[in-house]
Amino acid sequence: MFGFGSKNIGIDLGTANTLVYVDGKGIVLNEPSVVAKNTQTEEVIAVGEEARDMIGRTPTNIVAIRPMKDGV
Repeated sequence: MFGFGSKNIGIDLGTANTLVYVDGKGIVLNEPSVVAKNTQTEEVIAVGEEARDMIGRTPTNIVAIRPMKDGV
């Protein structure tokens, strides 16, 4: 479907962590399911570990959230 050399991948959008699995390599990404964004501009400031480290430590115009916390 994707041509010569394509790989099977799996993505798990979990409430705590997001995982990316590549066939033959295993888990290649394991990051917290957290996004930090500017509430005035809607700009994404950080994702994953960097965003998790911002929880509770941001100015009022930046929020760090777990978008998958309550499901989709």
